[in-house]
Amino acid sequence: MSEMLADTVTESNVDFELCPKFEKTFSILGKKWNGLIIDVLLEDGPQRFKNLARRIPKCSDRVLVVRLKELEENGIVSRVTHCDSALIEYRLTTKGQDLRQVMDTVHNWSDKWFSPVES
Repeated sequence: MSEMLADTVTESNVDFELCPKFEKTFSILGKKWNGLIIDVLLEDGPQRFKNLARRIPKCSDRVLVVRLKELEENGIVSRVTHCDSALIEYRLTTKGQDLRQVMDTVHNWSDKWFSPVES
């Protein structure tokens, strides 16, 4: 019996490693607000900061700025400044647009497994 317990303990101490690319992806997509930011940009196209803030009202402006910078650093969002005006927009890059199928799959999964949340 103690041998079986020892085998179980040894097996449970195995250090499992995930694929570094998988870990990187989920470190980005799993961060609070990133999925919603990406979803808004996929659904509505390029957005000014104030429009993004309006669409994600529970996210503070300070956190939204940080998340947009992180998404920009990871090549998912680009910050576009228009020369002829003070207009600044955030839009998905090609890399960000490639998340459409992933986000559609997440929507389908959540529609199947979660009931509507009451406000």
